[in-house]
Amino acid sequence: MKNTLIAMLLCCSVMSAFAQNARSPLQLIQTIPLPNVAGRIDHMDIDAETMRLFIAALGNNSLEVVNLHSGTVVRSFKGFSEPQGVAFVPEMKLIVVANGGNGNCMLIDGDSYGFVQSINLQNDADNVRRIRGSRTVYVGYGNGGVAALDLGKGIVTAQVSLPGHPESFQLDRASNRMYVNIPAQHEIAVVDWDAPASVLAAWQLDSLSGNFPMAIDDKGSRLFIGTRDPPRLVVMSTDSGKIISSLECSDDADDIYYDAALKRIYVSCGEGFIDVFHQQDSGQYIRDTKIPTAPGARTSLFVPSLNEFILAVPREGSHNAELRIYRVQQ
Repeated sequence: MKNTLIAMLLCCSVMSAFAQNARSPLQLIQTIPLPNVAGRIDHMDIDAETMRLFIAALGNNSLEVVNLHSGTVVRSFKGFSEPQGVAFVPEMKLIVVANGGNGNCMLIDGDSYGFVQSINLQNDADNVRRIRGSRTVYVGYGNGGVAALDLGKGIVTAQVSLPGHPESFQLDRASNRMYVNIPAQHEIAVVDWDAPASVLAAWQLDSLSGNFPMAIDDKGSRLFIGTRDPPRLVVMSTDSGKIISSLECSDDADDIYYDAALKRIYVSCGEGFIDVFHQQDSGQYIRDTKIPTAPGARTSLFVPSLNEFILAVPREGSHNAELRIYRVQQ
């Protein structure tokens, strides 16, 4: 009787977990071990054609290449210096890796994995952004700058000076503006990228600080900014710089993504949660749920074409680092 009762309780617990997972906006569908990765994991990008994921393993000084079809690590490159940002440029089949330790932006052949070129940006090369169809990428670096790199020529074609180290930044393709998080100044720098590049405005966050991640809804003229002190999701108008909404969020946010199809915002937080917010209208946002993950799991990648959200979980004790793949639920 006792064993039967225990079995029934276990069955109910498992069924409850499955029910909760089914109701969640993100459903965990796969876990991929990263057995040789230690330390902090930074940003990621994907080659959707070959289903290869590129991971800047900062604490490991390596670039990890994972085949999402097979769920295995197919390459692990050492020799980097605190790799932070990574971008895959399919038009040129190039992998761009920004190194925080020495400021080098290394170009790697996406087919052979051979070294192509290195473009030096002095120090602390960080976030990388690209515009689809273009051979230009933008890299934040140093004590205050963003550079445009022409990957065909292998040169810096334009730069803009900023009042502090840039963290996440986003490009508004319609206006040719760039919005840049400057945590040291508690502000968002608004950059006009038309030559010569210049700072048009500095939008203050007032009592909010630690503004590291950022996403953009360019059609809706909204920025989504994560702050760490206090932990908030800030919604800002790109037309005026006015704060539209400020919502409670889990701590240590490091990546934010806007899901235009479902009007959702996904925030991966090192506290050990993915916070999911829902846009009710242009001025109303609510937090739908907090999905438990793991301490330090703060970097992620949302892939709309696959309807998947990928979370990087660092090594903790005897538990290896891993990727957690979530299916986006309607």
